[in-house]
Amino acid sequence: MSRSHSSSAVTRSVPRGSSERQRITVVIADDHPIVLAGLETLLQREPDIAVVDRCTDGIEALRAINKHRPDVLILDLRMPRADGVAVLQRMKQDGAPTRVVLLAAVVADDALLDAIRLGACGVVLKEMAPRVLVDCIREVHAGRQWFEQRAVGEAMAKLVRQETSSNEITSILSRREIEVVRAVARGLRNREIAECLGIAEGTVKLHLHAIYTKLQVDGRMALIVKLNERSFV
Repeated sequence: MSRSHSSSAVTRSVPRGSSERQRITVVIADDHPIVLAGLETLLQREPDIAVVDRCTDGIEALRAINKHRPDVLILDLRMPRADGVAVLQRMKQDGAPTRVVLLAAVVADDALLDAIRLGACGVVLKEMAPRVLVDCIREVHAGRQWFEQRAVGEAMAKLVRQETSSNEITSILSRREIEVVRAVARGLRNREIAECLGIAEGTVKLHLHAIYTKLQVDGRMALIVKLNERSFV
């Protein structure tokens, strides 16, 4: 059920004493207050885990990461202002060392695949037993990955299929043809492609003809459909 949020999401900081320096520091980000409270209660029972902040949207999560530099971020995939994928993208840009465990409600979600590509270290379905999350945090903090078979088996299989299909395209096209295909995928017209690549518009048409032949498509629209089917970016 969707809920509206004010621009100033509530973030609760937890004081860090000297005894917590050896503990796994964790930030929790979920837009449901009941879930946040439950997760904090669960983790506070663990002597080796310290919850240093809890956030109700992606922007607050990024601020908490910058402030606390936690070991692990527990991140809901679907949140307001900045979803899990957006948070991971920003963390990657900033080079944040915090390792991320995703909370996901469903497996059949392309956002989950994007998050895995962006470096999420663990995935836990919300329907799983609470103990699973605790074990996942410890494994991820130790430098390992935690991908439950039931949670991401289907998603990872889809990812492999997409990457394989994309590789099939790049393996039969020349470097310049791949550049043209990427421009087509961005929605650029022939003249715009020519300007971007510094070549004549006629040369773009020649490349497109070769691409159509190699990929066995009969025109631009068929090419775009094929690129979408193969998740080619």
